[in-house]
Amino acid sequence: MSSLRMTSDLRRQLILGAAKRCFARHGYTGTTTKSVAAAAAISEALLFKHFPSKAALYAEILSDECEADPAFTELLEREPSTATLVELIRGMVEHFLDIADGPDQEEAQRLRLMATSHLDDGEFARLLYAKIEKLIGAVFVASLERAVAAGDARPCGIEPLNLFWFAHHSVMTAALTRLPATPCLAYGKADHLERQLCEFLLRGIGLNDAAIASHLGRDQAADAGKTAIAESA
Repeated sequence: MSSLRMTSDLRRQLILGAAKRCFARHGYTGTTTKSVAAAAAISEALLFKHFPSKAALYAEILSDECEADPAFTELLEREPSTATLVELIRGMVEHFLDIADGPDQEEAQRLRLMATSHLDDGEFARLLYAKIEKLIGAVFVASLERAVAAGDARPCGIEPLNLFWFAHHSVMTAALTRLPATPCLAYGKADHLERQLCEFLLRGIGLNDAAIASHLGRDQAADAGKTAIAESA
């Protein structure tokens, strides 16, 4: 039984490795399950025993990349707290805004794929949301509970995870407006946008102004390697 499981796990990793090479070379649209199976030297039927679709393969690869990111891993291993909650939101804002500002076209294509999935059958979006929830959901909810207990946030009532999704959807939409060569909407300076988005989302999930000023101001100053500036708090 153990030997069979090891063989199955190894086969799964070999398929993922082949899929990464195919997606890197041909992009999402240009890659097929048939081409991935050929690259992994297996039949397409065997590939489908491990991954039911191309979207499932791609979502798994993105999830693996997130889990392999040392900074992301360190964040998820932090003690749940108001500070961790602020860092989760700030990290999400930075990630989405960097997609539009950065030279990484692969990240931009992933965001476009996510958007079109909502207008299509939704399979890729559903899979990726499930992966994100598995990675971040428990840390977000636990940190929000700690923030409420510390008096830094108001009680959220039912479905606290929805607050994470509301924040996620808001910043994803903001990023989408900035994907075209000529942005659909001019938000102004990037650093101002980041600050405004963070404050907007943190208030939306229930943090009070004192907690936001304390944690967001301190975090931004630490990242810049400078002392906190009173006006930015």
